[in-house]
Amino acid sequence: MPVNILMPALSPTMEKGKLAKWLKKEGDKVKSGDILAEIETDKATMEVEAVDEGTLGKILVADGTDDVAVNTPIAVILGEGETAADIKAVPPPALRATSPVKGEDKGSAAPTSSSPPKAGEVAPRSGAGGGNGARLFASPLARRVAKEKGLDLAALKGSGPHGRIVLKDVETAKPLALTSSPPKVGEVARSAGGGPSDDAVLKLFEPGSYDLVPHDTMRKVIARRLMESKQTIPHFYLTVDIVLEKLLDLRERLNLQAPKDKDGKALWKVSVNDFIIKALGMALIKVPEANVSWTDTAMVKHKYADVGVAVSIPGGLITPVVRKVETKGLAQISTEMKDYAARARVRKLKPEEYTGGSTAVSNLGMMQIRNFAAVINPPHASILAVGMGERRPVVRGQEIVIEQQMSVTLSTDHRCVDGALGAELINAFKAYIEEPGLMLV
Repeated sequence: MPVNILMPALSPTMEKGKLAKWLKKEGDKVKSGDILAEIETDKATMEVEAVDEGTLGKILVADGTDDVAVNTPIAVILGEGETAADIKAVPPPALRATSPVKGEDKGSAAPTSSSPPKAGEVAPRSGAGGGNGARLFASPLARRVAKEKGLDLAALKGSGPHGRIVLKDVETAKPLALTSSPPKVGEVARSAGGGPSDDAVLKLFEPGSYDLVPHDTMRKVIARRLMESKQTIPHFYLTVDIVLEKLLDLRERLNLQAPKDKDGKALWKVSVNDFIIKALGMALIKVPEANVSWTDTAMVKHKYADVGVAVSIPGGLITPVVRKVETKGLAQISTEMKDYAARARVRKLKPEEYTGGSTAVSNLGMMQIRNFAAVINPPHASILAVGMGERRPVVRGQEIVIEQQMSVTLSTDHRCVDGALGAELINAFKAYIEEPGLMLV
């Protein structure tokens, strides 16, 4: 039986990706473990492996295709003795996926009108799109996105099996499908995302005075995630100034003691950022009530300190996660971060290396930024924004002294980390940075 290869979900949050390149062509023999194609997500480039033997009978999605939804058929593998004619002869519901994929449709067809509705489907209704009381079928993901965008599913035409409405139909919906009323005279037309429509923005600029650069997958995901964060997470901000004198002295002494390889090059070099990661992890262990994630039904209390670290890459950023920070020394943290940063820039991180965690660090000190507030990246409950270290005049007793200081701002999710708890966390962090020896006891 022909085997339908579906667009895989390479991470729990992936909804679509780019089919960058096919490494096999139609007619090629394939066996289990062969690399068929390269898939680009917003964060990484991954390889798709075959799990069945046979012949690559038909490629359904061409090289370079953007925004391919998870679970979309991308190719078909034929078994022994089968031909391309067999692909047409097999109805879509009979095609089986090569591997379990997390997503919206799992390659199955919508049920017939006589079958009972499944979880996530729209109940029977009349009116546009429903047709004489006929049921309106839509995937759970399509229904959720349509609700967020204010779209009327009944006004959409489904492109999925048996007319089922899928994510692609919602994303390409015309403005007429909006449930909200059209703008009144003098009002600015709004896009589905809530801001001014593309046309409304472009009318503000002289034709020919600009170029349009389509958003890539990473920028689209960053925009969506940031909107979700600011719309759903009540941010609360706490700022402290921290003295760096002892940390800088210890860092210099540690780096002088670093072992050398056969060429005389130091095997590791600890940075200030490595101290920050370690101190934040230790602070979470000291203040476990802040080492949490929010869900609508329960508080997720984490047993370990997994700290994400924002890394700038071309076109956006990614946040690899250092696991169990409280168990690792500075040299190990430094080595891991150098590896993560190098692979992040060529999009070779694995999904499990940049998902999860309960907090993150965003450091713009090297860019001469003195102070800023970062946006929380769910499921994190906090993020620490780190400014540059600089020499500042400080009043100590009756004297003015010059000290090396930096300012940090902790953004917290006020649903699970209140002001007093956030203050306890950031002061624990401050104590570890100002007296780094405390991280050893």
